[in-house]
Amino acid sequence: MANETAEERGKPKLLGSVYELAEILVSAVLAIAVMFLFLFRFAGVVGTSMTPTLQHKDWLAVGAFARSPKRGDIIIIAQPNDHNEPLVKRVIATGGQVVDIAEGRVLVDGAVIEEPYLPSGVVTSKAPPSQASVEFPVTVPEGFVFVMGDNRGGSSDSRYKEVGFIQEDYILGKVHLRLVPFGQFIVK
Repeated sequence: MANETAEERGKPKLLGSVYELAEILVSAVLAIAVMFLFLFRFAGVVGTSMTPTLQHKDWLAVGAFARSPKRGDIIIIAQPNDHNEPLVKRVIATGGQVVDIAEGRVLVDGAVIEEPYLPSGVVTSKAPPSQASVEFPVTVPEGFVFVMGDNRGGSSDSRYKEVGFIQEDYILGKVHLRLVPFGQFIVK
C-alpha cells in the first residue's frame, strides 16, 4: 500500500461518488414519477369554454384524487363525449341537487348561487331547444355532477344533452394550479 500512487488512491473515491450521484438521480426520478403518477397529473386546456378563468393552451396540475367534488371545483372529465377529448369544467351541482336557470342566473336547490369567478354582468342562459338542451329544472342523479364552463356563451356543458350529467367515476381529478403560463399559478 505504501507504493500506491495518489491517482490510484483517488479512483475508488471517484467511482463511489459516481455511483452515489447515479443513485441519487435515479431515486429523484422515481420519486417524481410516483408523485405525478399517483398524486398529480398534467392536463392542457383546449378551447375557450373556461375563459376568463382558464385560457386555451394553459397547462394545469390536477390532483388525481377528487372523488367528492364540491360546487365551484374545476375538474378534468374523461367521460366519453362528442368532442372525443377530456373536458375542463366547473362543478355547479352534485347528486340530489336541483339545478335551474332563470333570469340569467343559476339556481341550485332554489337559491341563486354566487359565482365570483364570472365577470360581472354575465348572463347564463339555457341551451337553445334546437341544440338538444336539458329541460330545467333538473335533478342531478346520485353519483353524478352538473358542470358548466365559465364562458357561459361558448361552452358545451351539462346544459346540453351531448354532454349531460357527468358520472363521478369519469372525473380524473380536481385542478389545483396552473403551470403555464408561468407566474399565473392560482386558479379560482
